[in-house]
Amino acid sequence: QVQLVESGGGLVQPGGSLRLSCAASGFRFSRYAMSWHRQAPGKERELVATISSTSSSTNYADSVKGRFTISRDNAKNTVYLQMNSLKPEDTAVYYCSTIGRPDWGQGTQVTVSS
Repeated sequence: QVQLVESGGGLVQPGGSLRLSCAASGFRFSRYAMSWHRQAPGKERELVATISSTSSSTNYADSVKGRFTISRDNAKNTVYLQMNSLKPEDTAVYYCSTIGRPDWGQGTQVTVSS
């Protein structure tokens, strides 16, 4: 069965960086586009970034454009989210998902605070 396991979250100061990872299993990872979403307290889950199956295209929410980079390594069945210049408003639980499937990981908490 499909399994998505996020990791890499934590507490970071404003302006700092974090790199999130999502390890996938149970399906042919290289054939699917992947996405990162986040959910902050009191807000609905929002789309952060997407990446095509071959990394030929990526898309970002306006709020993270220029600061976040989504990437993937199909040989490792892993998708990443590099987050730079972090702001307090980036604080949320971050989830990865397979586009076109209902599966989600358990999420990883990112807290940006001094």
